[in-house]
Amino acid sequence: MIITILGGAGFMGAGIVRDLLSDRAIVDIGKIRLCDTSREKMQALAGELGDPRIECVDLNVTDAAALSAAISGADICINCVPTLLGFQMTIFEAALAARVAYMDLGGLGTYTVRQIAEHERFKAAGVTAVLGAGSDPGMSNVICRAVADELDEIDRINLYWAAELAGEENPVLVPPYSVSTVLAEYAHPSTQFYDGRHVECPPMSGREVLDLPEPWGRCEFMHSPHSEQLTVPLADGIREKGIREFSWKLHLPHREHEAWVGLVKAGFGDFDEVVEIGGVAVKPLDVLNKVIERNIRKNADRIPAQESHEIHFAIGQGRRNGKPCTVRVEVVVSPDPMYAPYVDACTSMNAAIAAQLILKEPKRPGVYAPESYFDAATYFPELEKRKFRISKTVS
Repeated sequence: MIITILGGAGFMGAGIVRDLLSDRAIVDIGKIRLCDTSREKMQALAGELGDPRIECVDLNVTDAAALSAAISGADICINCVPTLLGFQMTIFEAALAARVAYMDLGGLGTYTVRQIAEHERFKAAGVTAVLGAGSDPGMSNVICRAVADELDEIDRINLYWAAELAGEENPVLVPPYSVSTVLAEYAHPSTQFYDGRHVECPPMSGREVLDLPEPWGRCEFMHSPHSEQLTVPLADGIREKGIREFSWKLHLPHREHEAWVGLVKAGFGDFDEVVEIGGVAVKPLDVLNKVIERNIRKNADRIPAQESHEIHFAIGQGRRNGKPCTVRVEVVVSPDPMYAPYVDACTSMNAAIAAQLILKEPKRPGVYAPESYFDAATYFPELEKRKFRISKTVS
């Protein structure tokens, strides 16, 4: 099988490549087309992994002919180009034109609704597309499916993700993922599902404090823009069970949370609106990225060893066999040497799982969110191979 990965030398793309070429593979991979604008990063990754199945392809996705060539003949195209760069629909349509299965990491829901609206076109063309197939969204959607499958009637499903860092406090701000994504999560309004309909909620609203086990402790969660709430309550097997509420809430490590709130207060939430400095128009995001990158380089020796702990969980309430029922499904990701070569192993490993499950089973043409394409019984064992701990309680 041939797998094309666009943005393949970035943090998430590189992690997907690592996992696909590991001993956890469940499909026969003949070639990985590693496509990126940075030849240097591609060669560094290929040299480190030393696998002859990696083919480095110089690609600028604005070149339509080159994009088509990179996708054509592949069994699946994995889009790791950051959503907020604005190329999501271009790549999505290129996969359709090439009749190649498509998968992306989604994220903020910016394009999710537009992509799902093309379901019938993809179905008619015999092409499969699965959107937002990383960890959140992705694994989180499958967690919600596992909750929904335990209930005959659903009143609500509430989805949460919390990260915490154990170890000495870091004097340097190190973003957990793309700076633009973090700022959008803090500065942009979100769409949630309340009273049986989608509603817009202000940035950082929906404050909710939950007591979690250590190392998370007492966590303050907030609404943020994501795609799960746009798709899960409308999914077959969930919608008809009467769901009236679905929310997604986020908690980042306590001290880092304060830093991101401060940046939004300072105006960096409007990261694409240019400002003029000395007669030159610049984007605040470009300035912030450069300052953060410089600060990390200059203070590399001051950055302490920290261990990242993640908990992803959904709580569903409704009825089972006519009786009130609460279901909680959670996935915990604790530090492990397996994750050392990765930046955000959870996202890239989950993307590798999703891509392989699409390839392993007969494809279903159309455009789907993960909760409508994958089932927990098949998906969760792949998480356990990667040392993710899964628990489910039904009460």
